[in-house]
Amino acid sequence: MRKLVLLVTVLLCTSVADAQQYWKIDEGGNSITWQVKKGDVHHDHIEMAGKRVATVLRYGVDKNGAFELNKSMVWPMLRTIPNNTHGSLMRRFDWNPLKDVFVNGRPMREEVKEITFNGTLEVISNIVLGKGNSLRLKRVYCPSVDLPSLVESYTFTNQGKAKASIELPSCTNVLTTDAAKGVDGRYRIEMVLHNSDAVVLNPGDSHTFFATLSGWKSSEKTLKIDVGEELEKRKSIVAGWIDNLVLETPEPVINEMFALSKIRACESIYETKSGPMHGPGGESYYAAIWANDQAEYINPYFPFIGYQYGNASAVNSFKHFARYINDEWKPIPSSIVAEGDSYWNGAGDRGDAAMIAYGAARYALASGNREEAKQLWPLIEWCLEFNRRKINEGGVVASDSDELEGRFPAGKANLCTSSLYYDALLSAAYLAEELGKGSAVSKKYRKQAAQLRQNMDSYFAAEVEGFDTYAYYKGNDVLRAWICIPLTVGINERAKGTIDALFSPRLWTDNGLLTAAGSKTFWDRSTLYALRGVFMAGEVEKAVKFMKHYSSTRLLGAHVPYAVEAWPEGGQRHLSTESALYGRIITEGMLGIRPTGLHSFSMTPRLPQEWDRMALRHIKAFASDFDIELERVKAQTIRVVVKKAGKVILNKKVKDGTTLNCKI
Repeated sequence: MRKLVLLVTVLLCTSVADAQQYWKIDEGGNSITWQVKKGDVHHDHIEMAGKRVATVLRYGVDKNGAFELNKSMVWPMLRTIPNNTHGSLMRRFDWNPLKDVFVNGRPMREEVKEITFNGTLEVISNIVLGKGNSLRLKRVYCPSVDLPSLVESYTFTNQGKAKASIELPSCTNVLTTDAAKGVDGRYRIEMVLHNSDAVVLNPGDSHTFFATLSGWKSSEKTLKIDVGEELEKRKSIVAGWIDNLVLETPEPVINEMFALSKIRACESIYETKSGPMHGPGGESYYAAIWANDQAEYINPYFPFIGYQYGNASAVNSFKHFARYINDEWKPIPSSIVAEGDSYWNGAGDRGDAAMIAYGAARYALASGNREEAKQLWPLIEWCLEFNRRKINEGGVVASDSDELEGRFPAGKANLCTSSLYYDALLSAAYLAEELGKGSAVSKKYRKQAAQLRQNMDSYFAAEVEGFDTYAYYKGNDVLRAWICIPLTVGINERAKGTIDALFSPRLWTDNGLLTAAGSKTFWDRSTLYALRGVFMAGEVEKAVKFMKHYSSTRLLGAHVPYAVEAWPEGGQRHLSTESALYGRIITEGMLGIRPTGLHSFSMTPRLPQEWDRMALRHIKAFASDFDIELERVKAQTIRVVVKKAGKVILNKKVKDGTTLNCKI
């Protein structure tokens, strides 16, 4: 009966047809467009960021076909009081530069035709003038790469046969904040229109004017902003992310979501006074770092993209955590906040040392940078020893909570913390060999990992709701999404029962995994970890079906184009590190890449049966630039080719799921 229910669930969840799909992938890829039909009424929100600003654009089309937009602005380095996790200057604006525009002496009446996302938000509208005449209006919104500004471009093009006059307002509005509420006193928010004047457009002519919304410290001078240049900078940096780590598969939806996910993963890094700090965003989490979001989720992924500013933010985050190493073996704080000036540990020990050791060791290997690895080694070593000292009577790691910080019970020792510690021990063993720490060190870590693996099975293995899987903590009798964690670190003793449980109606929904069976809460990170783990465990056909459904929902559905944080908490915010977890489904899940040295890795590539090929190009990990190509030779046999600078360094026909070793 369970098999029948599971089959029905799979068929339902993998249907590509979705009544809520608004968007389509554009020809050539790397952008999606919503072709607005007459009568369409729909609203959504998307977050974008630069080094000194973030914005959540809440946009949509109303019942009259007009565009609506609310701009939620965040200035992470304009610190407010109290200067805590959430102490960034934030304001919401309905400021619309088009509100007082007159065309042929009358207010504009528009019909939105299409909305495109390609790293900027573009809106194309038709301005009806009567007698067969009309203007085309193109809006473009994006954050500046370097300045604390949202930049906006408005281009009118005369599509008719008669001249059209356009009257544009001139505007410079300045808001000054309360000095008592700012760490640096008053802040200045400026709304400025550029190149706005009255113009007459002949048929075929165009005119562009610009707007900026900026936040400054009172000690800073207002800069003259070249909006055209800022738009080009944004397009250039987005192209850099897109052009590295390029995925090619027969599934356009997966290719496209993978490509766009790199934008959200890479853009959310802030140039703080304490160095670049990657932040999740979501109108809450900026100029700060977390042991899960940064150390565990995204830092191991940055080397693969080859974004040097991302690598710098990873190293900087680990250096901040290292400030809290201590001889009393007190936990490292969960989060370093306020540009590095303070910290947060409100949930106690969440297993943060396991998260940090896991992420730092994987990052150090994948970066291929020996000097960075040497710098990170003391932090890794300390975190591993901290976890060893937290081993309980059952031989697993005790912690106060997990990364959900008490939202759901985690007992006194949870499956996630021990799994991360296990993987960190293995990575540290490889790193110790690379850094010449002696065979005794690597042997010690491997021995500890082997013992921990046995202890985890004894301590956590259980039949839960009829599935041979894990109790997330001692006494847990409800299925939990995080039972997927062992699969992501290569622990497969209970893979079958765990995978059946994950994809059962008790946990899987149209929005991915519920956090706990019987609840209504989902966190995308659980789904993303699970898909990675299921690929790694070899259940490729199940994984790819569910991945296609998930990707189609997130990329083309009602809330696009990224993985989200959670629901109902946060209203499905586009937190940035979830997008990195999507990318790791490919690098670690489908390709099974495991760093084994500064310039070496093992991989266990798995090609879905319905695919004849796939490739991942311009992989920048291990201080290199290489491609991996997979081609199906016959039913269970694939050819694996690794190329560097056009030269083939590995070419083997192997059985699907075979582990290969490669030195770059």
